[in-house]
Amino acid sequence: MLPDLLATRSALRAGTSTPAAELESCIAAAEAPANTHSFLQTHFDTARTAVVQPGMAQRPLAGLAVSVKDLFDIAGQPTAAGSTALADSPPAQQDSPAVARLRAAGASLIGRTNMVEFAFSGVGVNPHFGTPTAWDARFGALPGEARVPGGSSSGAAVSVATGAAFVGLGSDTGGSIRIPAALNGIVGFKNTQRLVPTSGAVPLSTTLDTACAMTRSVGDAIVVHELLSATRVTRSPAPLAGYRLAVPTTLFLDGLDATVAQAFERTLATLRRAGARIDTIALPESAQQPAYGFSPPEAYAWHRELLAAKGGLYDLRVRARIEKGATLTAWEYLALIDARHHWQRRIHATIDGYDALLSPTVPITAPTIASVAPGAERDEEFFRVNTLLLRNTSLVNLLDGCALSLPCHVRGELPVGLMVWHGALRDDGVLNAGLRIETALQEK
Repeated sequence: MLPDLLATRSALRAGTSTPAAELESCIAAAEAPANTHSFLQTHFDTARTAVVQPGMAQRPLAGLAVSVKDLFDIAGQPTAAGSTALADSPPAQQDSPAVARLRAAGASLIGRTNMVEFAFSGVGVNPHFGTPTAWDARFGALPGEARVPGGSSSGAAVSVATGAAFVGLGSDTGGSIRIPAALNGIVGFKNTQRLVPTSGAVPLSTTLDTACAMTRSVGDAIVVHELLSATRVTRSPAPLAGYRLAVPTTLFLDGLDATVAQAFERTLATLRRAGARIDTIALPESAQQPAYGFSPPEAYAWHRELLAAKGGLYDLRVRARIEKGATLTAWEYLALIDARHHWQRRIHATIDGYDALLSPTVPITAPTIASVAPGAERDEEFFRVNTLLLRNTSLVNLLDGCALSLPCHVRGELPVGLMVWHGALRDDGVLNAGLRIETALQEK
């Protein structure tokens, strides 16, 4: 298992390693075959210059490697969002707030990571630049055929899982942090949207877009969330038995594949043996969410002129989904906003008495890249897989909630994620519960 940020930072401060040595280890991993297609650009020399700044080891990120999804502005670099349609974009004038906060904390930015074009899919396929191959941070390369890494923060996830980065900055509109975290055996935290600025990033849905990150542990997720949100997480000393947890059965457990079902049931049994109080609840409202999504109309508003000028350069699957947004009328959009608010109130009436909810992050393990690769003959399977991968995670975005995905599989299984989640501004409770859950799973 890879050492996490917290352990590595302790080693730096004890003098048993150096930021420069840790950076070179990450660069070697980034250059290895496991990261083919993970990076669209690398900036190793710039990172080497940054890491030798005085006092770097004492800063929160201690000069350790951080990758940045191609969605975010980095001063002096164009932001292409995984698309050839933006290849000639002028360089950004300044860092996006999320990048600026990580840089100020001592991040060594090693490169821009591959992603689903314009972040519009949970699968992780990119026909322009290739598709990164899923990796298991806990047990190494996945057996058999290459599998999708999940999206849209695909390269960011693989960079963390393979040891090329301690932190993968990404975004989450319907699961784009948690899906790849689950499929690569790492931790992904989607914070409450309003806590981290999303300016300086190419938008998909202004209603749902969230700037957040993937890490190697829940403890690391807390550190990075504090940096991105410029807040402090209130730590709780409560043991696992002090949390009231619930498993919603409606929708979240439908159609689980055998590996996910086995891992999830084993995880619940382990947590109960560790003292967790876990109720099983019905949550019928989860199957009654508003039928039309925010992403198509809000994406179309941003892309309308670019589509007219360069639509032929778009991934056909992405273009088709964006263009669906052209048909939504103003009154329908306003009705969607109202329906969301009513739906949120009904969900909260059921879940507010719990400290956190537990669900599988995604209901399936990673399918093969070949089964969903670009091609009209595979479109039906691609969209089926995309719908499944997004099903559980997107509900949290619609709720304006927060959620943590942490690995719960064992050796010999494909990676499986456990999602710990709740509503808006319950971030601290979710993270504290996640710490206790992570400890219980590691001690089994």
